[in-house]
Amino acid sequence: MKRNSSCGQFYLGAFALLLGAICSVHAQWQTQSVILKPGWNAVYLHVDASHVSLDDLILVPDGAPISEVWLWRPAASTAQFTTSPQQSSLPNSQWVVWDSSTVVDSLTRLSGNGAYLVHNTGSVDYTWRIVGKPVAPRYEWTTSGLNFIGFPTPASSAPRWDAFLTPVPELQRSAEIYRYPGGDLGQNNPVRVWSPLFRTVNVRRGEAFWIRAGETYNRYFGPVSVDLQSSSGIHFSDTRGTYSVRLKNTTATAQTVTMDLLNSEVAPAGQTAITGTPPMLVRGALNTTNLTYHHSVLTNQQSFRLTAQGQPGSELEIVLGLNRSAMTAIPSSLYAGILRLADTGGLSQIDLPISAIVANTAGLWVGQATITHVGQYLRTYQRGPNGQPVLAPITEAGAPYLATATNTSYGSVARPYPLRLILHNNQATNQVSLLQRVYFGLRAGVTTVATSENLLDPATLATARRVSAPHLPFALENTPWIQNSGELRLGTNVVFSVSLDHNDHASNPFLHTFHPDHDNLDPTFRRVNAQGEESYTVNRTITLSITAPAYDFSSLTTGTTTMGGDYSEVISFGGRAGQTREFTVYGAFSINRISPIERLTQP
Repeated sequence: MKRNSSCGQFYLGAFALLLGAICSVHAQWQTQSVILKPGWNAVYLHVDASHVSLDDLILVPDGAPISEVWLWRPAASTAQFTTSPQQSSLPNSQWVVWDSSTVVDSLTRLSGNGAYLVHNTGSVDYTWRIVGKPVAPRYEWTTSGLNFIGFPTPASSAPRWDAFLTPVPELQRSAEIYRYPGGDLGQNNPVRVWSPLFRTVNVRRGEAFWIRAGETYNRYFGPVSVDLQSSSGIHFSDTRGTYSVRLKNTTATAQTVTMDLLNSEVAPAGQTAITGTPPMLVRGALNTTNLTYHHSVLTNQQSFRLTAQGQPGSELEIVLGLNRSAMTAIPSSLYAGILRLADTGGLSQIDLPISAIVANTAGLWVGQATITHVGQYLRTYQRGPNGQPVLAPITEAGAPYLATATNTSYGSVARPYPLRLILHNNQATNQVSLLQRVYFGLRAGVTTVATSENLLDPATLATARRVSAPHLPFALENTPWIQNSGELRLGTNVVFSVSLDHNDHASNPFLHTFHPDHDNLDPTFRRVNAQGEESYTVNRTITLSITAPAYDFSSLTTGTTTMGGDYSEVISFGGRAGQTREFTVYGAFSINRISPIERLTQP
């Protein structure tokens, strides 16, 4: 009996298709439906279904009437081919095979851009639905023999051969085309499609054809070719912000290409769930006034015009951008979809996978705040008929002037002043630490972020680095301040409380340890004064409001290695008997992630 395979099983064989043991992949899902007639059928896959074994794909779901699947894997020379997969014309067969009655197969999974012979043992047509990841057209065309190939024609309305080959007249004249109409292998299966039949036979998406091109070298998949930065598709890691797609007209007539962003199907069982479709932007022309790029949101179909091959404008680079600020799911969430490119002549439909990961902001962040405004504390006093301030009634505390109002509005500073910011984000525990200093170097040969120098290898201190924030109070323990609320991501406020004791001689600015008037000791130098006598407790409430980027292409697509926003701080001084006075400052801040290390090493 045929065995069921499990993910991760490794198969051996002279012609094994080693696709790797993939248990879970980040993918965009699409179903390709293929109608299998009774007998042998030629199938070309435009999706990659290597996430599941052929045993599980065929035998487990519903007992599909498929007994054999043969994949064509040509060697460098393809001068020979056979009309019967059972009898190879060469001793070193270029087929790899899955057989329902065989325990060990040389073909175990279905890859994209592959041509297959599939045997339907049933007596009626069977619709084989294959869920996989769409792949861009890719095939090494040869002039030394036959090519077993399929074309990315529109699924809804397949063009006929005469229309499909019109843009390449040389191939149209020289091509020998064979197709499998179904049934037993023999004189009529495969059968040649003679040129008089070009007007009646369709180039169906998902059907594979044997084509001999003669002396014509050809890379024709349709009127427009697509070049990607990666053959696996359009994938944005947690830091990538832009991706280039290059279109090229391969014909002698102008072409118009449309672009649509489609939703992915639901991920199969065992695969990463998809949160939504990536929010994509298309870069436009450069604004020479402010040197930013215009952009459009890819929500509706967009069109691009290509001139005839060889003319200026026959090639076009489309720069796609990922608007990370619109991805509001938790870190590591997957957004995925399908980018569809089609020509308006109805000859091609190219589906490309597109995915993005919500960035993980874990690690060490360093930057600075720039204070630009300070809250004022300006009192207005009552004045008498003579224009002089009016005194209040005399009491034991004295006779102060009568204040009528206090102006606490913000005033701009004469010169902005900087404050160093050092943050560490532990994404797993949702703990953001504000640090006075941090050490970055090797510990047991591993790069480490630590709060103390003695946590690093002494022999490597020459290459280690220390970063300090002088405006924060120094302590030997260097214990971080953990956020009161918020998290380190766009659109949130992270709040810290930093307290400075009134008797902290290392950092409190009201203290001068060796000055008798400011040492916080009584005249006998024996008693520590209470707060408010010579020194004050200082409490700082620091708020970082992480804002969305500016609405230009570069800002929206910048990777999540940079954050910025508004900086505000409330500084309160504690005096006698619970008396306090508050001052406020605000400005802007910017921080950069200099290390993704999530663990902060402490004593």
